[in-house]
Amino acid sequence: MQRQRFIIRTIGVAAAVALAATACGPQKSESAGSTPSAPSSPTAGATPEASPTTDNKPAEASPSPSASASASPSASPSPTVKQIMANGDDTDQVRELQARLRQLKLMSVAPTGFYGSKTTAAVKSFQSKNALTATGSVDEATWKKIQSASKKPTADELRPPTVNEVDAPDPRCMEGRVMCISKESRTLAWMIDGKVISTMDVRFGSENTPTREGVFKVDRKEKEWTSTLYHTSMPYSMFFSGGQAVHYSADFAARGYAGASHGCVNVRDKGKLSSLFGQVNVGDKVVVYW
Repeated sequence: MQRQRFIIRTIGVAAAVALAATACGPQKSESAGSTPSAPSSPTAGATPEASPTTDNKPAEASPSPSASASASPSASPSPTVKQIMANGDDTDQVRELQARLRQLKLMSVAPTGFYGSKTTAAVKSFQSKNALTATGSVDEATWKKIQSASKKPTADELRPPTVNEVDAPDPRCMEGRVMCISKESRTLAWMIDGKVISTMDVRFGSENTPTREGVFKVDRKEKEWTSTLYHTSMPYSMFFSGGQAVHYSADFAARGYAGASHGCVNVRDKGKLSSLFGQVNVGDKVVVYW
């Protein structure tokens, strides 16, 4: 009887372990993540497993006599928290940070206001070069140093004509009236006799429905148009290669590069495209290149 109880107990324990392995996977990954994170920070006790934002708090609070943080009174945590920027934030202050980092040649992309991996890497680089702890998030000391090393961004620096940096024009774009479209930089530059008049972000077709490359001409324009194949709205269409056209895309405006076109060149800035539509003539050149 005792042997039978022992066998039942053993089976019960084995079943519980198997259930824990399947049902507690995410919890295990969380605890596993917190264990190795402790040694990764040499002097900071249990806090390193927290986000980069909280990593900055102990550094300011525990050495209270320390020089850099002593200016702020001990009873003012909220202003400090408000001044910190970290991965995942989406604010105008982040946009200013990105514009300043761009001035310092630490970021090449235009400001978006969203604090992602590129901003984190740029901040880390700045901190490393300026004897600051390279956390990748912005505390008060980092922000002050960035501000003193750069100038207040202009409106154009904060919101440049394109989010993507415009490529050097293809040589075929240097003469006449051309919509110069780079797949590399995902931009359209409207050019007249080698001079860039305006620029805008664009999106292309997927692997299954690629946007054709080459030299074309605008063969027709339609201010209002609905795709006969996909039944989607295509305002300000400028057709250049069969059914492929430069046109406004509400989907691109909403989802960005998470989606793709069916081969057309999508524009997400309706106001800019409306202006371009009024300037482009049937017969004007279109160059699509890498």
